[in-house]
Amino acid sequence: MTVEKSSRVCEKGHTFYKSSDCQSCPTCDKENKPKTGFFSKLSAPARNALVHEGIDTLTELSRYTEKEILKFHGIGPASLPIMRSALEEVGLSFKK
Repeated sequence: MTVEKSSRVCEKGHTFYKSSDCQSCPTCDKENKPKTGFFSKLSAPARNALVHEGIDTLTELSRYTEKEILKFHGIGPASLPIMRSALEEVGLSFKK
């Protein structure tokens, strides 16, 4: 089965192709990737999902359960160990 990809252009003029409704530009995602902090360890879709939900600190992340985080579009099971480890490093954890 072949998935149809549509051509898109981001606000900065980068052309890219996507097969989903996601508007995230891969070129912009690479340019905007943080160099340090827990966001730097996450994939672009996971970072975008957290930012979209207003989560930009570990304290804010700790207010959610793992189940709630997994419901966000762009976050998959592979992101959880990274987030869990980052939380533990500062003495926090996901909400129970």
